[in-house]
Parts: sequence; C-alpha cells; structure tokens
Amino acid sequence: MKKDEAKKYTLLDMFLENPGQFLSGEEISRRLSISRTAVWKQINKLRQAGYDFEAVPRMGYRMTDAPDQLRAEELIAGLSSEQFGRNVVILESTTSTQEEARLLAEQGAAEGTLVISEEQTGGRGRMGRKFHSPRGKGIWMSLILRPEQPLHLTQQLTLLTGVAVCRGIQKATGIQTDIKWPNDLLFSGKKVCGILLESAAEDDRVRYCIAGIGISVNLKEEDFPEELRPIATSLRLAGGQALNRTVLIQHIMYEMEVLYKLYNEQGFQAIASLWEALSGTIQREVKVQSPRGVITGVAIGLNPSGALLVKVDGDIVPVYSGDVEFHTR
Repeated sequence: MKKDEAKKYTLLDMFLENPGQFLSGEEISRRLSISRTAVWKQINKLRQAGYDFEAVPRMGYRMTDAPDQLRAEELIAGLSSEQFGRNVVILESTTSTQEEARLLAEQGAAEGTLVISEEQTGGRGRMGRKFHSPRGKGIWMSLILRPEQPLHLTQQLTLLTGVAVCRGIQKATGIQTDIKWPNDLLFSGKKVCGILLESAAEDDRVRYCIAGIGISVNLKEEDFPEELRPIATSLRLAGGQALNRTVLIQHIMYEMEVLYKLYNEQGFQAIASLWEALSGTIQREVKVQSPRGVITGVAIGLNPSGALLVKVDGDIVPVYSGDVEFHTR
C-alpha cells in the first residue's frame, strides 16, 4: 500500500470490510501503522460517533452496531407531508437546534422548515434543564411554525406537538407512548421524548414558534448518564430493536402537518380530545409544582386554553405551568 493510500484507509474501513469479524489490536496496529494506544483511542472515537464494539481478550474488536446517517435527500424523498420537513437543514453537531431554527426564523425561513442535528452539545429542556442528546442515537430537531394566534395560546401548540409525536411513533414503530402534561412522552413511566416550544411575539401576536422535539431513539442503557437511567428510556429499549430515524421523522412531520391544519381549521377542541385519549395524566392523582405552590389532586382534563384541570377537594383548579409528578398517597 502506497503512503498516500495508507492515509485514506481508516479503522472504520477495516471494520466495514470485515463485517461481524474480530480484528486484533495487533493486526489493526500493523495495517494502519499506529500504536496499540492509538488503536484504543480510535475505537473510543468511533464509539462516541455512535458505533458499538465488542472487545474480547486475545481476539480483539468486533463492530456490533453502526449508526444510521440522516440524509436530507432520503428524508425528503419519503415525506408524505406537503410542507413540513421539505425545507430541511441537517447538521453534524450544534449547541441547540432551537437556536439554529430561531436564527433561520429571524431570517424569514418558511413555516415547516426543519433543523436536525446528529448531536447537541447544549440541548435544552424546560426550565433551563440540559437535554441529553448524544451523536447518532436520537432525533434532535426543531420545526419552525408561524401560527396566527395570540401569544397566550401557544401552550396549545405544545400539546398538539405531543399528540403528533405520539401518533408518529406509534405508526412508525408500533410502540405506544403516553403523554405526560405538558410536554413529555413516557414509556412504562420513563421519559422517551421531550418537547420544548419557544415563541417570538410582537404586540401580543406570535411572529413564529419553534417546536423543539428530542426523542431518545436508539440509545442503549449505557448511553444514558447514570442519574438518568432510573427515569429515562429509549424506543430501542422499549421495542427491543434498533429503529430507522429517517422513517420516524417522516411520520412525525406528516402527523404534525395534519394536526396543525386541523387546529387551524377547527380550533383547539379537536386537538384536546386527541390529547386526552393519548394522555397518561388524565384520571391520575398528581402533584404539581406550580408557581402558585404545590397542587395535589386528580387530573381530569384540559381547559380551552390547554391548562391542566386538577380536581382538589371538590374544586377544579386550572394549572397553566408546572412540573407534574404522579402522586401516591
């Protein structure tokens, strides 16, 4: 092998040429003309990029899983939506897709523009919480919306997005998730998706909304930080197999567009009925940490603006914001 050819030949090439086979550290070291320490470092870099390896003493390394790559052409070609997702930006890495989408929205990007990143280094959840977004393992995306409505009703779009993602997951994978008010999707009580809606307004009218959607798709248990393992899961763990992220995004874009049109034509009540049917919160005893203090009671539905209605000792209390915990006496 010539010297200039050797530069182009990588560790990943070796594994792709030998699927399912063990490659010894010694052989890799010899063929790539690098030290055994450098081999170990390159294996770890590939792991960070979403590849998985089995390591066995005296046998070496075997690639057991490779990330699926998101490609704009493939995504657009399979879309059933007319507008949502057809203008798409796919990034290798970004601090936050919310910020990328906000910049595009300020520049006049059309409604339905979608920003996706293979990883987020500073993904955000509600109340400034960090959102775990490792490379190649999930769907980290933000959709630009330009609704014609007062600012105080944007909460409804958070609930609409939850319904769309729940329906998209079910149709793409067969996995049924539950919606937890206001913005989480759960499987068996563990979080699998978070939704963050951020708006820009002028004179109490919405200029644009950014619907941030973060779905843990193909994460294994070891991909979650230890502190998240008791409360978070992935669709892969839920369904027992790796899933195609492109197909899942396509289904979600279709559901978002269908429900958004329904919302614009018929108002929030149609969305509220769908939300309540898919909710894991309704008829549950809840404890809500709200700006008004702790509210404990039974969640019974939504009011016309999207607030959660909680029955407390015979009174119905609307909760407009807060963290919900399922309460057991």
